[in-house]
Amino acid sequence: MADPMRIRAQAAGDKATVRVLMSHEMETGQRKDSAGKVIPAWFIQEVTALHNGKPVLSAQWGPSVAKNPFLQFNVKGAKAGDKITINWVDNRGDKRSDEATVA
Repeated sequence: MADPMRIRAQAAGDKATVRVLMSHEMETGQRKDSAGKVIPAWFIQEVTALHNGKPVLSAQWGPSVAKNPFLQFNVKGAKAGDKITINWVDNRGDKRSDEATVA
């Protein structure tokens, strides 16, 4: 399983800014190794964000996203103490879920 995501959620007024750094190799399937063999594609396909258990973001990604992707978004109505959960699933079926509290 991948390393934990770094999630920061900061409240400002009636919204919170959420920043997520995901640890993932994100191979496109187009590069070759030193022996000339194609490195198989391996990338995050689906990302979801939940605010206190309710979905606020859903994204479908492809192989063109950079290694260790960074995601930033705003959540309206979030306040200090609320929970933000980020989930992802990659094309190999690996999953990761991490949670942060809005500060």
